[in-house]
Amino acid sequence: LYHRFPFLDNILGKSALGLVLGGTVGNLIDRLRFGYVTDFIDFGFWPAFNIADSAIVIGVIIFAYSLLPLARAGKR
Repeated sequence: LYHRFPFLDNILGKSALGLVLGGTVGNLIDRLRFGYVTDFIDFGFWPAFNIADSAIVIGVIIFAYSLLPLARAGKR
């Protein structure tokens, strides 16, 4: 079974997927090694987070942005 994902045709989609997968694997490694994920970045006014969390969030934002041209093309 083969399914083509059009959002992976551009560099933004590939970057987004890499960031989300990398962040997920980073948190999974911490969870498996230590039993918990250490959140070490704390600005005081926002919940604490780590680099892997940031990668996941940035990846999702880039992914949403990369879907905009596909949504516009679908409306035409």
